[in-house]
Amino acid sequence: MSQEKLAKEIVELVGGEKNVESLVHCATRLRFVLKDDAKADKAKLEKTEGIIAVKENGGQFQVVVGNKVPEVYNAIGQISNILDDSSNKEKPGKKAKGIGGIIDIISSIFAPLLGVMAGAGILKGLLLIASNIGWLETTETTYTILYAAADSLFYFLPLLLAVTTARKFQGNMFVAMTIAGALIYPSIVTLKAEGTPTDFFGIPVILMNYSSTVIPIILAVIVMSKLEKFFNKTLHDSVKNFVTPLFLLVIMVPLTLLVFGPFGVYVGNAIAAGLVAAFGFSPLLAGAVMGASWQLLVIFGIHWGLIPVFINNVAVYGQDGVKPAATASIFAQTGAAFGVMLKTKNKKLKTLAGSSTLTALFGITEPAIYGVTLPLKRPFIAGVIGGAVGGAIIGQAGTLAFASGAPGLLTLPIFYGPGGQGFPGLILGIVVSFVVSAVLTYIMGFKDPVEEEETKSDSTSSAQQPARTMNASDEEVFSPIQGTIVELSEVPDPAFASGAMGKGIAIEPAVGRVVAPFDGTVTVAFKKKHALAVVSDTGAEILVHVGVDTVKLDGQHFVSHIKEGDRVQAGDLLLEFDIAQIKAAGYHTVTPIIVTNSANYEEVIPQATGQVDTQELLLKLNSGKGEE
Repeated sequence: MSQEKLAKEIVELVGGEKNVESLVHCATRLRFVLKDDAKADKAKLEKTEGIIAVKENGGQFQVVVGNKVPEVYNAIGQISNILDDSSNKEKPGKKAKGIGGIIDIISSIFAPLLGVMAGAGILKGLLLIASNIGWLETTETTYTILYAAADSLFYFLPLLLAVTTARKFQGNMFVAMTIAGALIYPSIVTLKAEGTPTDFFGIPVILMNYSSTVIPIILAVIVMSKLEKFFNKTLHDSVKNFVTPLFLLVIMVPLTLLVFGPFGVYVGNAIAAGLVAAFGFSPLLAGAVMGASWQLLVIFGIHWGLIPVFINNVAVYGQDGVKPAATASIFAQTGAAFGVMLKTKNKKLKTLAGSSTLTALFGITEPAIYGVTLPLKRPFIAGVIGGAVGGAIIGQAGTLAFASGAPGLLTLPIFYGPGGQGFPGLILGIVVSFVVSAVLTYIMGFKDPVEEEETKSDSTSSAQQPARTMNASDEEVFSPIQGTIVELSEVPDPAFASGAMGKGIAIEPAVGRVVAPFDGTVTVAFKKKHALAVVSDTGAEILVHVGVDTVKLDGQHFVSHIKEGDRVQAGDLLLEFDIAQIKAAGYHTVTPIIVTNSANYEEVIPQATGQVDTQELLLKLNSGKGEE
């Protein structure tokens, strides 16, 4: 599916553009704040091709799409006004409260910066390695230029946070950036460096070093956005465009230097000091807790509360001893996904687990967690155990992070400091976490999604094998509908007409009844009743989709007689529908009959033309194997 089509479906299924209050994205997720969560069709989103999972955490409606999230995000911007900074200002939607509200604010502010922050962190880590082993001297101009590229984001972090905070609180981002710029303006920095006594109209100013800080500018911009709305409502339209920014600068810059700046720095330092103290008390225990819990925090979105602490530690102390243990959790879930790949007999799951393992090695664990380990349960538990073991090793080793960046193979250089102290412990910890999780996953096992079905299919096929002839079809599919044969390519739906869903045929129904095309089991009975899927006792998978876009009827004019898991015999009544009513509602009734596992057969051969009755031979599925 193209990114544009996926973007269009996502916007439609979250309730439409008018239901979106705001949207940001992180490494793998689209993070919506919706005006009414009830308008979003979560179930259909989860079944949409290209979507890994849908989560509701921290006041956000999160759609996990994996590594392609920037492309999907940009596509949403192309097909809608959701990303327009001027949109949705007049009628703000519901706001999350309490802890959920705080997490929503933090994630919205930091998520847009994660990509460039990771890139800058990697470069900074590589420069640390290069200087420590003597490849580059810190006095060389080459080092100076590259270090500027790596460190500029962190030095000017207040400017970037001013932009994202202003977007979140619908304030003027240019005024916000100007306030942030004042905090790191050269003359202010000089006053702090020289220890010059500073006051503002006689009020003492406690100067701080605001480069790389987080909390002061966030607090300042939140207050600024409130004042901006007040002034814009109070001032006349003829002057507010320039008087409001004037008032904001005159009020907010001194107020930030006097109050928000020192308060923010003290609070940030206190939180950071508390976590550092925990690792100082028992690095082994603290590391184990962090390694075990980090991915749990990610699932619930709570990890966003710790990201500012990591950044603050690096900014204030030049290093962070909390974040390294979280790396064990990343590699533990990677190992669990790898264990699933080794253990499963399901080809689709094996492919998914393999690709998720590769992605997770680079720090993107959502596909592995939501697509593999969490649905299977035991592998996720194995990952938690492996993360605890690896985290304990890393904590005890005293590993430190010297720059920001999402943990993964590419960002390992950010943990390499002077002399490489603690770095061997990090490598040992992530290797152990990976191996322990993979081994535990393999030993503990899990319920393979199709293991039982495949066993049944294999045994049935073996029992029936002697009856085959050299050129006989492996499967016969009888018509589930009475009507007129239509070529699949003529169905007015590209997904079916192109064969993307599988090979097959279509029928324009004369009677609104669907019967079982063979003996088998109902595997899918859609809630909207417009479609169903049946698998035969020998493994043929058939999808019957009554009409085109009839899902929009929401079950009207359909009567289902089955549920998932039902055993059916050829000719059993599965579904009834009202042809006249469906057509009156403006929908086509032509019905594709698709062999969804067509790849398992060498040929899918239509057997009927013109008029066809129920239980008349419709398709032959030939594997080409025959009997030897």
